[in-house]
Amino acid sequence: MKLLTFGEMMLRLKPPVNSRILQTNSFEAAYGGAEANVAVSLALQGDQAAYLSKLPANLLGDTAVGTLRKYGVDAGAVLRGGPRIGIYFFEKGASVRGTNVVYDRAGSSFATATADEFDWAKLLQGVDYFYFSGVTPAISAELQQAVLNACAYCKENNITVVCDMNYRGKMWTPEAAQAFAAKVMPFVNICLAHDEDFESTLGIKAFDGDMSNGIAQKDSFEAAMKQVTERYPNCHTVASVLRNIHSVEDSQWSALMLRDGKFYESPVYQMHVFEGVAAGDAFGAGLMHGFLNDYQPQEQLNYAIAASVLKLTISGDLNLVNEAEICNVMTSGSGSAMSR
Repeated sequence: MKLLTFGEMMLRLKPPVNSRILQTNSFEAAYGGAEANVAVSLALQGDQAAYLSKLPANLLGDTAVGTLRKYGVDAGAVLRGGPRIGIYFFEKGASVRGTNVVYDRAGSSFATATADEFDWAKLLQGVDYFYFSGVTPAISAELQQAVLNACAYCKENNITVVCDMNYRGKMWTPEAAQAFAAKVMPFVNICLAHDEDFESTLGIKAFDGDMSNGIAQKDSFEAAMKQVTERYPNCHTVASVLRNIHSVEDSQWSALMLRDGKFYESPVYQMHVFEGVAAGDAFGAGLMHGFLNDYQPQEQLNYAIAASVLKLTISGDLNLVNEAEICNVMTSGSGSAMSR
């Protein structure tokens, strides 16, 4: 079984330790992006994962592609060309000061790509699952059309479409996100939506905005999931991470899934967070690992949330853990014992 993800891989620049952008004179460089993160996670878990994007034909583009290949991702379909790589600056928060992201991605190679550059009949050959996030269509109208073209091809050729709604308020408005969702959701078979994603992208309220009390809102999340499957009968699975966030470092994490009409609920993890980025991508990859390997639904959800909370312990965008490490957390609830 093969999964293809489609999105933008960026250069990530982060001030050292907990420094602010205002005070730093150096940055740690790494690479990441929602769909690239998913592809790397799956490759490290032993799955057949491919990635599609467009990157500049320069050393930064070469390094981004090399990063993918280093972890086992098939990057053979990545287009090369265009003016530049997208950049984002990651400012890690602490205690009551939240984490912040500053984008510098306008005019990037991916942002200036056109829909007709993507030959989906060729790109989706041998693919079983097509995965994209809400970040990709937020970048440009051309990429919205590219996603719709891909989804239409998937529907005609029995390829499962997976969308992590992943709303980014710095990139578009709820109105624009909902307008696109109305076009793409009739093609989506597996939908991931966390926190405000339901309302911002689907116009369905599941969450009241209180990040300190998300887990207690399980009933409203379940009602929202039902609405999604009723509105879009093609969508057989909806999954969400639920969180109680008390500070940047301290939170509880759990997950819900509605699959084929039945609800599943994960354990709750008490987390001391090292770096709170890309845990949603790790969850999506964990969930897809379950589909790719025929996990039973409860095991699939437990595996996905274990993968997600492990990401909270790792610096950078990429969830650098394997299947055995995720299973250890899933079965024991802790990885605190020394591996000998």
